[in-house]
Amino acid sequence: MQNGNSANNSIIHPAGFYIVGLSSVPYINIYVMFLTVLFVITVICNVFLITIIYYDHRLHVPKFMAVGNLALVDLILSTSLVPAMIKIYLLLDNFVSFKLCLVQMFMYYNFVSLESFSICILSYDRFIAICLPLRQESINTNTRMAYIIGAVWLFCIFMLIYTVTSILTVSFCYSLEVNSYFCDFAPVLLLACNDMTHQWILGTTLSMAFIVVPLTFIFFTYIGILIAVFRMKNNQSRYKALATCTEHLLLVTFFYIPILIICILSFFEVFWDPNVGLVCLSLSSLITPCVNPIIYSLKTKEIRSRIHSLLTHKLSVHPHKNAH
Repeated sequence: MQNGNSANNSIIHPAGFYIVGLSSVPYINIYVMFLTVLFVITVICNVFLITIIYYDHRLHVPKFMAVGNLALVDLILSTSLVPAMIKIYLLLDNFVSFKLCLVQMFMYYNFVSLESFSICILSYDRFIAICLPLRQESINTNTRMAYIIGAVWLFCIFMLIYTVTSILTVSFCYSLEVNSYFCDFAPVLLLACNDMTHQWILGTTLSMAFIVVPLTFIFFTYIGILIAVFRMKNNQSRYKALATCTEHLLLVTFFYIPILIICILSFFEVFWDPNVGLVCLSLSSLITPCVNPIIYSLKTKEIRSRIHSLLTHKLSVHPHKNAH
């Protein structure tokens, strides 16, 4: 243990923690191998999507700046979880040093928060495109989108640094076993042995803000979108406008529905095996980054056409040898 200098108010930090969540789940190694496959797909698809957006100057528009931002967030979010889970459950090394624990905690919550706000930014883009089409280019510029994305990153980073470092002010005197699949904020805080009121209030407030605020914004933007759509006189225009929202609505569903279900069950004190909740959270945290680039690759016409152009170019540059 590391002790503070004050005799009466010494702060005790352990060398590290032991991650014990999911340890009793049958065939946990197979489950983690499945998550590893998801992780590999996530890395390949998101890197591919970011590369296409970066190199194709025709995609350097606000919508695809937001899509590229989401792909980067997905990539880092999944990287903050899966390698550590491989170490814990496949290599059977569940010890995490105290400092590394705080780093993982920051990375996970920072990029989950950024995921939520990134989906929110995409709803803003759809709202401007459908409700204000004649002013879209003047309102939603590349510069403005860059400012919005940058402001969201700075806000999340600042708030998460403040929240995570608040754990440095509490002592850990009891068990060092964290009942989660990573260095989770609440399970770690439960191991503290002094007043944690400030940390609980801070963590709860931020969790609600990072979920409720973006979700509320998305809800009202879609009310505006529906009003604009039903004012359209042409049915084909209505269908086209709604079709451009389908990929975003899929992202909203995959990300928010599992979180809302778990929150509602917890609020009404529906008791279940803690491992069930951990499996649901781990699955939702890793499926979303995996399906997001696939959804945008398959559902977005611009991305599909760029992939087709890329493949066609490669085939024309490298013709079959037997053609000579």
